[in-house]
Amino acid sequence: MTSSPRIVCTGPINDYAKEQLARFGDVQFTPDTTVEALRDQLDGTVAIIVRGDAKVPAPVFEQASNLRVVGRTGVGYDNIDIAAATACRIPVVYTPGAGARAVAEAAMSCMLALSKRLGYWHGRMVAGDWQSRYDTQNDDLDGATLGIVGFGRIGRLVAAMAAPFDMRILSHDPFVTADMLERDDAAPQVELVSLEAIFEKSDYITVHAAMSEENQGLIDRALLSRCKRGAYFVNLARGGILESLDIVCEALEEGRLAGVALDVFEPEPPDFGHPIFARDDCITAPHALAMSHGAMRRIFTSMTNDVVAILEGRPPQFVVNPEVLTA
Repeated sequence: MTSSPRIVCTGPINDYAKEQLARFGDVQFTPDTTVEALRDQLDGTVAIIVRGDAKVPAPVFEQASNLRVVGRTGVGYDNIDIAAATACRIPVVYTPGAGARAVAEAAMSCMLALSKRLGYWHGRMVAGDWQSRYDTQNDDLDGATLGIVGFGRIGRLVAAMAAPFDMRILSHDPFVTADMLERDDAAPQVELVSLEAIFEKSDYITVHAAMSEENQGLIDRALLSRCKRGAYFVNLARGGILESLDIVCEALEEGRLAGVALDVFEPEPPDFGHPIFARDDCITAPHALAMSHGAMRRIFTSMTNDVVAILEGRPPQFVVNPEVLTA
């Protein structure tokens, strides 16, 4: 016997999402996001709302006979088996751009915090070490070279925010050409270069590339070894783009990197016993820097509206696999 319709959420959702989705079934939050737990809740489930790193693999789609849509609160969907969703003709909606500005602001914040050594100075003050002000000096964004890995929505916003600092801006993105930028009047001034050149020439490197099989371990030991000495490295994209935390520690210990900011890890949560978390030249956050009030409001609104559209038989605005919507 099939259960009453329900919407299963792998993380908390806001009041707007709850109110709108409740029209289509009982909205339930599952604290256990393992695949086994999710499969146990599929009877009657018409929608799955995917937050965080919860995975939705092929067996979920194959078993969910009532499932009509998957809603992803974010731009990344590498934790959802899109091929399986498409084979089962289940649309996956997501929220590209809704949190882009928050991520871009976070990238700028990380670069400023690292270059001005805010963590270090706070530690010295707490220790009562006023004389430390003579021991070291801060760095500047002004006149420095910024390398952006991935020049999509977020990368372009970062470039636009960095421009008033008079930074030279480089970017690497295999899907962006100089002709495309020339035709885009809103595109900031940027030089497209190789990935190797980003690391060789940049004083600040920030990563905003999408996660894919090709990008798994993209930034490896060999690439970090080419870093301009004293560079700062920021990764707000996906943890899997980085080969490992070990290579970051090595680069910091050897002085090739002067500071690092990481908001994403592989796996999540990471091993908190790793030495990277004991360093005062590394800023870390629990995949939270994109979750500003404004960003989350836009993300939930976009995701909810598209899930509702599918459940009402209307076309959504943002869907990963639009081919399933055709008759």
